[in-house]
Amino acid sequence: MTEMAKLQILLPDKFLAQTERLADKTDDIIGKALEAGGKVVLDKVRGNLRAVIGKNLKYKGRSTGELISSLGLSPVKIDNKGVHNAKIGFNEPRRRQAAAKGKRSYYTSTNAMVANTIEYGRHGQPAKPFMKPARSASRKPCIDAMQSVLDIEVQKL
Repeated sequence: MTEMAKLQILLPDKFLAQTERLADKTDDIIGKALEAGGKVVLDKVRGNLRAVIGKNLKYKGRSTGELISSLGLSPVKIDNKGVHNAKIGFNEPRRRQAAAKGKRSYYTSTNAMVANTIEYGRHGQPAKPFMKPARSASRKPCIDAMQSVLDIEVQKL
């Protein structure tokens, strides 16, 4: 019977303590990083939306500013699979245009419906994408912002 060599590695106490603190604060750190990245993307989406709203070649724009003001970032939540999420979207319900003018209306459009029409267009209205270009343009700055927050939080430990 042959003897196998044994190896024992002891990690420094400071490293073990830092790892334990990191494990305890992981959810907080992830939330801060996602919020920082979400703000970068939100700023880009908001800028793109301002650029495309009211830009119609045939008619003068009739923007009320309601769509831009309803755009926001959700709080960081954990889904049923344990994945942390922060979403950019539109706050509902949309103010009824007819109600604001004192008229009756049976049709109410939501902010998501209006944004979808702007993004993809419809018959007689060309598409003016603002979400997809913002997603692709802000990918690298978003990752950089999240990485910097992560580095700062780990250094605090």
